[in-house]
Amino acid sequence: MTQIAKSMQAVVMHAPEDYRLEQIDVPTPAEGELLIRVEAVGVCASDLKCYHGAAKFWGDENRERWVQPGITPGHELVGEVVSGSPDALSHHGVEVGDRIACEQIVPCGECMYCQRGWYWMCAPHAMFGFKSYHGAMAEYMVVPALARAHKVSKDLPPQHAAFAEPLSCSLHAVERANLSFDDVVVVAGCGPIGLGAVIGASHKTPKRVIALDFDDAKLELAAKCGADLTLNPSKVDIYEEIRGLTGGYGADVYIECTGHPSAVAQGLNLLRKLGTFVEYSVFKDDVTVDWSIISDDKELDVLGAHLGPNCWPAAIKIIESGVLPMDEICTHQYGLGDVQKALDQVGDSAGASVKVSLVPGL
Repeated sequence: MTQIAKSMQAVVMHAPEDYRLEQIDVPTPAEGELLIRVEAVGVCASDLKCYHGAAKFWGDENRERWVQPGITPGHELVGEVVSGSPDALSHHGVEVGDRIACEQIVPCGECMYCQRGWYWMCAPHAMFGFKSYHGAMAEYMVVPALARAHKVSKDLPPQHAAFAEPLSCSLHAVERANLSFDDVVVVAGCGPIGLGAVIGASHKTPKRVIALDFDDAKLELAAKCGADLTLNPSKVDIYEEIRGLTGGYGADVYIECTGHPSAVAQGLNLLRKLGTFVEYSVFKDDVTVDWSIISDDKELDVLGAHLGPNCWPAAIKIIESGVLPMDEICTHQYGLGDVQKALDQVGDSAGASVKVSLVPGL
């Protein structure tokens, strides 16, 4: 059995741009809960936006604060089960020593959304690392009974296993698009979510998957992940290229994964009439577009996508299959003491990182 320490290091969120590494007691799991030793936790773009105080998280004149100061962040997590009561282990279908990843949402099971099976839109919306439950930027973490845990192979490097969270999110965005074999699919952005969308779309075998990014190295990685064509908007006229490939009509599906406002208008203009726009990004700033393109000009289907519901088994299976260039996707790993470096690495849009992770063992 793994030896459990008495105290641990944990990142604690106090306020925007005030995240501190602190020494605190290792939590004791209650009846029905598991304790995991954190092996890796990805640093998400939403973590960065929360760190910088985006209104979505900290509120403004139009919305209340959602995050809870004092929480340990980190929701792209994987860890080893080190303790839990027999009932807790049975409930989650695991044993001590298993590696698990947890969905970021901890659904209440009682609200209208949960009762109708829409657990990822749970009304209280408790989420690891943001609200109600401490996340994984720590050496240990409690997994409550309401959490949705999934076993992951221990043969994978921990940072690869933790990629199940962003990949499940991307697969959900692809599912929302309801792809067909005849579709020309454009994925904007080749960060972790965009690469995941390329992976998911290519597994659906549409006519063509086109990846867009301003970074040629990320476009090369997108090709390894299944993109049939990669385009750099700073080097080619993407509108002309895509119209040329589609008989002048435009793309059937556009999946927005950049989080940059300009990519929204870009997608509306790249789509054909009656096309489908899927939005996955979390935006720091408001986005303004000409809504008449959506309605009177093209009659588009505009769909949101949130989290990765029902996509975790598929995401884990794809990662475990070995078909992905995971070492090139999971580019940077840091110890907990370097959380600021990790956040800065994610925020360096001109940098060479793709997926940045914290690995407490480093």
